[in-house]
Amino acid sequence: MRNDHINTNPVTGNSQNQGNKGLVPALVVALLIILALGAVLLTKSHKKRLQEASMYENQKVELAIQLSQRDSIINEWVLAFNEIESDIKKITARENMLNLQSMNPEISKDKRKEILAELQLIREMIDQNKKKIASLNSQLRNSGIRIASLQARVDSLDASIAVRDREIAALRTDIENRNLEIGQLVHKVDTMSVVIADRDTKISKQTEEMNKAFVVSGTYKDLKEMGLLTKEGGLLGLGKKESLQENTLNDNLFTRIDITKTRTIPVNSKSVKLVTEHPASSYELIKDDDNMIAYIEIKDPSSFWKISKYAVVEVNK
Repeated sequence: MRNDHINTNPVTGNSQNQGNKGLVPALVVALLIILALGAVLLTKSHKKRLQEASMYENQKVELAIQLSQRDSIINEWVLAFNEIESDIKKITARENMLNLQSMNPEISKDKRKEILAELQLIREMIDQNKKKIASLNSQLRNSGIRIASLQARVDSLDASIAVRDREIAALRTDIENRNLEIGQLVHKVDTMSVVIADRDTKISKQTEEMNKAFVVSGTYKDLKEMGLLTKEGGLLGLGKKESLQENTLNDNLFTRIDITKTRTIPVNSKSVKLVTEHPASSYELIKDDDNMIAYIEIKDPSSFWKISKYAVVEVNK
């Protein structure tokens, strides 16, 4: 029978069961230890990640603050740049206006004072902008911000202000020198004015003297009574010729005229005779509607008065 050949060992069977029973708790403990170590490692890794995230966040916030501060500073600089550029434009416009005014050769003393006062105001504006630019340069150096375009703009503003400063100084010097020159010129002009006035007076008197002439008219009797006419020659009073006593001419007996203005000599008589010598071609007898001689028209004054500046007109009423 098969059951007869089976060996039974109770002792060995018990030992195996006991060994299997002891292995299970050990595995459990080992697993717990591994889990515990893993939990510790995970916790430490999580804390490290949290710390790094916090550090990065802090750095991000700090960087954002720095960028905000930098942007704020740059915005302030840009506003300052714009103000300075606006001032430079104003300075240039006022300078151009003053240049035009100063070019006037007849600039008055009060106008010169006004221009110099305006130049002083411009100079004060230039000084103020110089200080602003110096402050901007200092801020740029101390800020640690290195932006080439900003520095170039500051340098450009500095150069523009320097140019305006030189030109305003030159204009002021020119105005002050011109003030002295104008003073000297005014003195010369005053002196020349006196000389010219004297010369004009002399010329006027000479011209008046050159253009003066004397006219008298009347009957023979009237002229003789004035001592202007006499009759010479002839026999027994016949054929005597009238002549002008020029050596005894009295200007008070004549009417003084300006030969450039007087072109007619009134007559109003039937006949007329010029006792003094005047070329016949230089004048004409003009009659009225009643066939009376109304006046003598002087057609060529220079020829009419060439021989004598006296005209004695004998009329027959």
